[in-house]
Amino acid sequence: MTAESPVLTTLENGVFGVTLNRPAKRNALSSEMIELLHQAIQQADLETGARVVVIRGAGKDFCAGADLDELLASADKSEDENAASALRLGTLFEKLRALPQPVIALVQGRALAGGAGLATACDLVMASKSARLGYPEIQRGFVPAMVTTLLRRLTGEKIALDLIITGRLLSADDAQTAGLVSRVVPDADLEREGAEIASGLVASSASALALTKRLFYELDGKSLAEGIELGARVNALARGTPDFRDALARFLRR
Repeated sequence: MTAESPVLTTLENGVFGVTLNRPAKRNALSSEMIELLHQAIQQADLETGARVVVIRGAGKDFCAGADLDELLASADKSEDENAASALRLGTLFEKLRALPQPVIALVQGRALAGGAGLATACDLVMASKSARLGYPEIQRGFVPAMVTTLLRRLTGEKIALDLIITGRLLSADDAQTAGLVSRVVPDADLEREGAEIASGLVASSASALALTKRLFYELDGKSLAEGIELGARVNALARGTPDFRDALARFLRR
């Protein structure tokens, strides 16, 4: 990908960086950008040196949501064509959750609509103090469709419905209270603190992180008994990994 590409990728010290690179358009999600994000996530999955993925936006905003020019043009397309197009963004959310590496979103400025969905599909969401998150689709005669699946799980019924039918934006602190943001940091510290979290995860056991992430998301919809049973199976898998044996042996030698 060239410097002019809508998506840039880097790999340094175990951190696979993905940058949304349309700052003049507030990193709006064009169809090209979504395809490049699919490619980037696949690359991260296959890259043996990638231990953590960090997603950020170039410029003042993380992501303003869908590209409005493309969205307007879609009104002339068939329902099947539009469903297929929308699903490409939805399956991107799924890929982020399925990726074995932890994924961190660094959110500055605005994360709106599909941009908020992209951020909250990540495992950790670090937001600058001045960031704003929201789902303003209703104000444009549109429906916050796929993002609602994530939003409802993260915030619960009443907050989620309030956000999508009013389209109001949340401050970073309110977004954290609602369950959309993991941590809020001063604007000037976002990159530094994100790098610290990423480097800490790089130093952790890759197999333990992957199993922990897999267990966490597979618990969705399971009963207590089913969750305990799944946890026991993951526990057994973890005991057989080289990382577990090496880490425990080092601890016992202290």
